[in-house]
Amino acid sequence: MGGLWYTEKQTDSFGITLKINKTLHTEQTEFQKLEMAETEEFGNMLFLDGMVMTSQKDEFVYHEMVAHVPLFTHPNPENVLVVGGGDGGVIREVLKHPSVKKATLVEIDGKVIEYSKKYLPEIAGQLENSRVEVKVADGFLHIAESENVYDVIMVDSTEPVGPAVNLFTKGFYAGISKALKEDGIFVAQSDNPWFTPDLIRNVQRDVKEIFPITRLYIANIPTYPSGLWTFTIGSKKHDPLEVSEERFHDIDTKYYSKELHKAAFVLPKFVEDLTK
Repeated sequence: MGGLWYTEKQTDSFGITLKINKTLHTEQTEFQKLEMAETEEFGNMLFLDGMVMTSQKDEFVYHEMVAHVPLFTHPNPENVLVVGGGDGGVIREVLKHPSVKKATLVEIDGKVIEYSKKYLPEIAGQLENSRVEVKVADGFLHIAESENVYDVIMVDSTEPVGPAVNLFTKGFYAGISKALKEDGIFVAQSDNPWFTPDLIRNVQRDVKEIFPITRLYIANIPTYPSGLWTFTIGSKKHDPLEVSEERFHDIDTKYYSKELHKAAFVLPKFVEDLTK
């Protein structure tokens, strides 16, 4: 990692720079370059192929918004799948819902799990929970081999490079639909509207062709490119904007709330235009 500062080049002409206290681990895994560092501003941070994945300071935003929006939308989520997400943050949030009987994590790179447990224990701390099954495997193939199994599927992937490329294809979304039960819901992170508007536009188009209810929502994540992040939700029956008040129950969160649930779907005009 070298030096006192680390720059993630988020586009060819823009980056985010972080002061590094020390490098904790660096390794070229079978799939990607994994780096773990202690940063001055955001605590311990995981990088994959030079991109910020998660940090101790702001991780709760992403993990809460991936998990709680679909889980409160579904009336009785019992069987949940997380594709990717080897740091364990989404799993931690999923387990806050008592209706969930089983949460399956399918992460292609076991090293992400290993070093998240070591250096991000507050994020990865629920991966050994009795309700969790961890599989080190290809999420794309796992989806392809599943049919009518899951109530909710969450795609916690990197940007569409390296091992995550297939997770942004129409064929993958069609596989997700098949793997979901008849009233299933899925959510995927869909990058940012400032630098990757075409990606969001393409994801929205592809998901709309498969799911009758398709919506985009946003959150503020300071270590991600531009800070404004989007999530795409596809649902067979249940609309996240029509969740009844009695469905919400108290959980321990730092970002998500029942008021924010619907407010997150109120988009700036230039972002809303990407959904049309």
